[in-house]
Amino acid sequence: MKIAVLPGDGIGPEIMAQAVKVLQALGLPMEMEWADVGGAAYESSGHPLPEGTLKLAQAADAVLFGSVGDWKYDTLERALRPEQAILGLRKNLGLFANFRPAICYEQLTHASSLKPELVAGLDILIIRELTGDIYFGQPRGRRVAVDGHFPGAEEAFDTMRYSRPEIERIAHVAFQAARKRRGKVTSVDKANVLETFQLWKDVVTQVHSQYPDVQLDHMYVDNAAMQLVKAPKSFDVIVTGNMFGDILSDEASMLTGSIGMLPSASLDKNNKGLYEPSHGSAPDIAGNGVANPLATILSAAMMLRFSLNQEAAAQRIEAAVQKVLAQGLRTPDIYSEGTTKVGTAEMGEAVVRALA
Repeated sequence: MKIAVLPGDGIGPEIMAQAVKVLQALGLPMEMEWADVGGAAYESSGHPLPEGTLKLAQAADAVLFGSVGDWKYDTLERALRPEQAILGLRKNLGLFANFRPAICYEQLTHASSLKPELVAGLDILIIRELTGDIYFGQPRGRRVAVDGHFPGAEEAFDTMRYSRPEIERIAHVAFQAARKRRGKVTSVDKANVLETFQLWKDVVTQVHSQYPDVQLDHMYVDNAAMQLVKAPKSFDVIVTGNMFGDILSDEASMLTGSIGMLPSASLDKNNKGLYEPSHGSAPDIAGNGVANPLATILSAAMMLRFSLNQEAAAQRIEAAVQKVLAQGLRTPDIYSEGTTKVGTAEMGEAVVRALA
């Protein structure tokens, strides 16, 4: 099993080291090759996604990704900023389906910002379309306005767009995922004001006719944001576009106690994927040894499940994480009185011990 390991920036190298340590403890035949990406790649080669890194990712069976970004790169032209690396990987690898599970572990019920009774037993899967929408739509840019409210003023513009095939394929992914869960899909849109999402709603409804065993409901994105904090356990699978999914999945992360607990998978049509924690590079705490590595470790479990067909190994990692939480070990982001505060490396080592 060939894995491309791309640690990236900020806390990326710290959390990646722990995930790799856990993977190696499984004793499976794995070949891992490391490469720079993001700001680290810009420093070493002048580009956030060097050709060598992209080729490594394309040749691998799966990609394990840390995080990219740092404030010191904010003055670079957009094409050279670290965040372009992840967008480039998604585009070049055809990673159109993003899976972000939001699970509130029993031991972290009190770490959530919501009342324990609202999040106890929470298990949501957010499926985000990843290669369309306003993040990739053309045209985009900056110019001098020739009309509108302020002709002659500088303006910026982005284009939101989706095609029928893009919506159809992500809808199939969502309905198929729901069949393996509780059989309910909530499609989130803004069809009341956006033509793009009227098409989205129409196409999802049409695809649903092929899945009569799955319940479908539609919800406007503003209402979905409210319901996530009002009645989060009413959701099973949420499917939505790129921008709405970006925002809602981060909101859902706080239901679990910390975004440091949320893994993610970005898959192509053949289940080859890029696996990364849902959080960012957190340059403000980089190097302090306090970052939570569990989201990256759980992302490695997802990699074993979806791309490497190692379900038993994935379950071993997930069980080890729950065991460590049951032991009361907590990184600062999930720490509460009565538990034991540990650092990044200590948490990783505890998961390795729990595997045994």
